[in-house]
Amino acid sequence: MADSRAIERWPRLPDLRRLGKNINGYLGETIQISEVLSDCLAAAQNHGWTIEDIPAAANLNLVALTRAAGTPGTGRIVSESDAGTVRPRVYVSTGIHGDEPAGPLAVRHLFQTNQWPAEFDYWLCPCLNPTGFAANRRENAEGFDLNRQYLQPQAAAETRVHVAWLERQPKFDLCLCLHEDWESHGFYVYELNPDNRPSLAEAIVGRVAEVCPIDLSEEIEGRPARDGIIRPSVDPRSRPQWPEAFFLLTYKTRLSYTLEAPSDFPLSARVAALVAGVHAALRALAEHRASA
Repeated sequence: MADSRAIERWPRLPDLRRLGKNINGYLGETIQISEVLSDCLAAAQNHGWTIEDIPAAANLNLVALTRAAGTPGTGRIVSESDAGTVRPRVYVSTGIHGDEPAGPLAVRHLFQTNQWPAEFDYWLCPCLNPTGFAANRRENAEGFDLNRQYLQPQAAAETRVHVAWLERQPKFDLCLCLHEDWESHGFYVYELNPDNRPSLAEAIVGRVAEVCPIDLSEEIEGRPARDGIIRPSVDPRSRPQWPEAFFLLTYKTRLSYTLEAPSDFPLSARVAALVAGVHAALRALAEHRASA
């Protein structure tokens, strides 16, 4: 049963409803991933990001983008007083499932609008499964669900090189993984926060509710949920297959959010939901750190 307090708190979105396209899988809009990535890279270059190609196999590269606070294009100059300080580190990834187009489109919008909080350092992977998008399917060209490969990544070249790249990076203060769920009734978010740090989940859901319906189910993906938030009590060591978020939590961060847009809603709403969720998470992180 939906929580009436959540319904009263969030705006009504009468024009947004499920399209009924997705039956036994995602059957919605597709994208040309090469064009989307080209747009991402062009905008990133204009705003001071560093671009790194990550060879995965013959004719298959992943790409990673990084930007430090104070880089020309961020709108902020690092002063002498903070030049030696460790700035908050944020990691964002998407495109690990080739039937989830909203993530790469959201990242393209984020690059083009360039509204990242300037005081953070950023690492971003805009598409972890390029061959999946070419086939409009969850798995890569070899049939691997890449988001189940992070405990033993040797089988899938994309995951293997992504893990190797992650191992070369510093630890992150916040990780955001952008996804879609073709079965969901609205947007929801997974929070992995084992140290009980100040939560960003309510801020994320509250902001997303302005542009996309929230899944108010009491159970989502077989886990208890409340107001569109899942806070699983999980030990990654107990799971035989790891999603990216488990690898990140184990080795790279203590605060991770998986944002899930509802694939059976219009693509524009799903993109808006992921963009709003990223903005809300970064704003809330900045506010928490300012008040600490």
